[in-house]
Amino acid sequence: MRDHFDNPYFQVGLPDWKDMPKDDPTNVSALLAKCPAHKATTLLDMPDLAGRIGVAKVSVKDESGRMGLGSFKALGAAYAIACEAADKVVDHQWSMALTGEVFITASAGNHGLSVAAGARLFGAKAIIYLAESVPEAFADRLRAIGADVVRAGATYEDSLDAAQVSADAGQGTLLSDGSWPGYTTLPSRVMEGYLQMAVEVAEQIDEAPTHIFLQAGVGGLAAAVAAYSRRVWGIGPVIVVVEPDAAPALIESMRAGAIVETTGPVSDMGRLDCKTPSMIALAGLARDANTFLTVTEEDAALAVQVLAEHSLTTTPSGGAGFAAALNGFEDMGPEARVLIILSEGAEDV
Repeated sequence: MRDHFDNPYFQVGLPDWKDMPKDDPTNVSALLAKCPAHKATTLLDMPDLAGRIGVAKVSVKDESGRMGLGSFKALGAAYAIACEAADKVVDHQWSMALTGEVFITASAGNHGLSVAAGARLFGAKAIIYLAESVPEAFADRLRAIGADVVRAGATYEDSLDAAQVSADAGQGTLLSDGSWPGYTTLPSRVMEGYLQMAVEVAEQIDEAPTHIFLQAGVGGLAAAVAAYSRRVWGIGPVIVVVEPDAAPALIESMRAGAIVETTGPVSDMGRLDCKTPSMIALAGLARDANTFLTVTEEDAALAVQVLAEHSLTTTPSGGAGFAAALNGFEDMGPEARVLIILSEGAEDV
């Protein structure tokens, strides 16, 4: 069932929450400038989609080509691992900078690819915990770039628990894209990497958007893009955070004013099927987002279909932000300029 919650903490944030998303992309841009695989992804002007939803403009940031990994997630964990390598590299031997290091994570999707790719690039090992609901084709992609894959539990939260147990037992360093009390440094770096996507949008777009739709799992993408959007455009754009109705972690946490662990069935929006939000992401979105929405499985499926009709291929997760716009957001009029993030390509649905 669709849900809607207007943020009472906008511009103020949750009281006494100190860990916030970074909004300065200087370090990210400098490090990525040294990476031969890095190039900006495309921002597409989609007038037919604008006509479909009755607005003046729709801009789509297409992350399906990001660094050959097919998702914005290439900017996150790989950046965090690169920062670790920069602290340890000797004589510019980057490919051996992290030899002997092990990074452990749980993944509902592309975060695992970023960990695996980053680990391989700098000589480390990656162990990726996957829930049973994650397609085997995705596990095969992880193995193909050198990761060890461990199946654990029915849900993302189960796999994260298993990854934490492994890291606590000394088997490696936990590199999660979610954060919680006592675990903030590496997740903050992951989110910092996502700033690059927002930097590119600001450079590519010809006029500031009036509405930004950001899909969310634990909330890292949404919080990073929202933070940078406020930095460059101020309070002008209406920022809408979109979740599956089966995983309303952020919207329910916002209602409670605190982190809430939610329950629900497995969602076809698998990359977003996270029942507990990131602490840092929640803090940032409480300050920066205007509204929180949920979309149904049917909404997301329709969004994928409509996008495909316009030569944009993605998954229900990658098109969830557009699904909310397609539903007709009440604050959008015919002059609205809408920004959508197509967060991944169509592989391994």
